[in-house]
Amino acid sequence: MSRFSTLRLDRVSRSFGRHAALKELQLEIGGGEFVALLGPSGCGKSTALNCLAGLLPLTGGAIWLDEQRIDRIAPERRGFGMVFQNYALFPHLTVRGNVAFGLKMARVPKADIARRTDRALEMVQLTGHAHKRPGQLSGGQQQRVAIARAIVLEPRLVLMDEPLSNLDASLRLEMRTEIRRLHQSLGLTTVYVTHDQEEALSLADRLVVLRDGVMQQVGTPEEVYGRPANRYVAGFMGYRNMLEVTVASADGDRLSLRLAGARLTGLDRDGLTAGGRAIAAIRPEDLDVAGDDADGRIPADIEVVEYHGRELAVQARLSNGQQVHFRTAGRLAPGDHVELAAAPERVLVFAPDAGEKPQPADEPAKDVPRQKAATP
Repeated sequence: MSRFSTLRLDRVSRSFGRHAALKELQLEIGGGEFVALLGPSGCGKSTALNCLAGLLPLTGGAIWLDEQRIDRIAPERRGFGMVFQNYALFPHLTVRGNVAFGLKMARVPKADIARRTDRALEMVQLTGHAHKRPGQLSGGQQQRVAIARAIVLEPRLVLMDEPLSNLDASLRLEMRTEIRRLHQSLGLTTVYVTHDQEEALSLADRLVVLRDGVMQQVGTPEEVYGRPANRYVAGFMGYRNMLEVTVASADGDRLSLRLAGARLTGLDRDGLTAGGRAIAAIRPEDLDVAGDDADGRIPADIEVVEYHGRELAVQARLSNGQQVHFRTAGRLAPGDHVELAAAPERVLVFAPDAGEKPQPADEPAKDVPRQKAATP
């Protein structure tokens, strides 16, 4: 496997007519790193991946692999492996035939093809299915074939475009572990596109959050999850409650806030001052029914209660009409009145114009048409 030190996207841009799908993306990826491009549908993440793969030409910028500029090199000469959302398997070939296909096209000697194919099938635990055709496999097994077909080429970079979005919940969890295991055991460099923040957090060494083709934040999962750069990133990383508040006073980075006739304390993210409007971002799991010793008790009326096993997911309404979501292990029912509280370090406070709350991340992106299997 050909190693490299740095993959660099230097102000990479891609437009479709007047629409700029990617705007001057600046990013460095180290050899052996797992980087996830994260964002809602249409944010530009699949466009970025297809530019890396060579499936889309750039309209601006350059891509460098160490000292070699590669954006002008044909896709098949870049030495990258790609795993598509729709698997793109050849239905008339066996599992072994699908995995070996790229090696045959590269005119690898037959003995090497057999050895490398056997090893790839063993690594994805499909040795016993080598004689089957894709239609005889489950969705998770088909995805394993697609991964084996990519890694058998011993690529210097693996590109994965929403590879788990077509699987059910249990298979997604299983395949997440499998992908991370393969990345670590083979020393791969991986760029992974997803709209699922939990998936990105569990897999990646670094996250790149995109919005309308512009990078909003890049950092470790811990940095992006715990210290979102702006209100948009906060909303996408699980801060579902975006509550309009007034800043009552400021003490360093601690703000005292007025909300629905109550007081709330939070952390200043945008240099706010007393008297102004702001947005308090709180995750549902960080807002709960107030205990006897809690500060900042916010009155709310329960509207919807959903059973989630060990806890309830609750939608409530504040006295000023704002809606809130929280989780609790207690028993609640629609119509109940409660008082809510959140620890100050779990309340992030942004300027009201510091970014809109993103679209719900419930649909995979479709930045460009997916690739279909060709006929060998």
